[in-house]
Amino acid sequence: MSKRITIKDVAEDTGLSIAAVSYVLNDKEGVRPETRELVLSAVERLGYVPNYTARGLASHKSRLIGVCSPQTEPGSKLMFDNPFYSKLFSSIEYECRQEGYHVIVSGTDADESFLKLAQQRSLDGMIIVGSYSKEFYSDLKKANMPVVLVDTYQNPERFHEVKVDDRRGGHMATKYLIDRGHRDIAFISGALREQGVTQLRFDGYRQALEESGIAYQKRLVFPGVVSFESGLDCAAKALDQSSEITAMFCTADIIAMGAMKQVLQRGLKIPQDISIMGFDNLNLAEYTSPSITTVAQDIEMKGKLAVEIILEDIDNRISEPRCIELPLKIIERESIRRL
Repeated sequence: MSKRITIKDVAEDTGLSIAAVSYVLNDKEGVRPETRELVLSAVERLGYVPNYTARGLASHKSRLIGVCSPQTEPGSKLMFDNPFYSKLFSSIEYECRQEGYHVIVSGTDADESFLKLAQQRSLDGMIIVGSYSKEFYSDLKKANMPVVLVDTYQNPERFHEVKVDDRRGGHMATKYLIDRGHRDIAFISGALREQGVTQLRFDGYRQALEESGIAYQKRLVFPGVVSFESGLDCAAKALDQSSEITAMFCTADIIAMGAMKQVLQRGLKIPQDISIMGFDNLNLAEYTSPSITTVAQDIEMKGKLAVEIILEDIDNRISEPRCIELPLKIIERESIRRL
């Protein structure tokens, strides 16, 4: 194995001091152009690669951001099966990379502490997606690092937040269906957990029914998990439960796609027989046939803002916790009809 080229080798090759070479590599001001050119030429010729671990020790920064999200179900795969997370984490990784940071993604059970990860890898900050126990947030506070919460509705330690109003989103989706004449509306979702995103969308669903004088029917609620397969299964239960259902509000586009397949497999037509509403506005929602009407949130902007906030905090440019709530809107497509 060839010897690793060090900053000392570059200094010896150029006849400069290690400090002078370090100034060039760290893009410090006051370096003469000829010195900079000499060092950069030697770096390229020798094949020198900066040792970020050593650089982190010197600057007290690891240039690492932890991105953590609990597995939605015990024993399940990492969350990338859900395109929502793929889009969110891609945005976070891209924004971090543009600023010279690297990302460590961790998916773990919701009751497992992330403190060991933070301490072992000397993370500069952490972006937490989803909801955890109150004890977890207390433990996280002890890590004494910048933290941004994404899609979390309990924040006892006053961390930075980026989110949408999911209760309002559930209300918007349900009211949209009600305004088009639907009254028997199935609610198909992931697991209903206290202070979770799905629970809030369910609360919005119930509120819209109540405001319109429509009796809430528990038999029309079908919680599962956030997956295509769960949408398929829950839609089957809904159709078997009631022949009066005219619409399904699915709390994620990936669930809506599974529901659509179930409806079509039974020889029913969308939207003529069953209308379907999604949530998220994934690209895939536009590609289905018919395309899915959905509640749109800017997933990429969530990731971008989370990174902007955490980097500002790392650089001590924020003095108070920030909370950003992004807007929601209905994207009308082909999966809903007016009765």
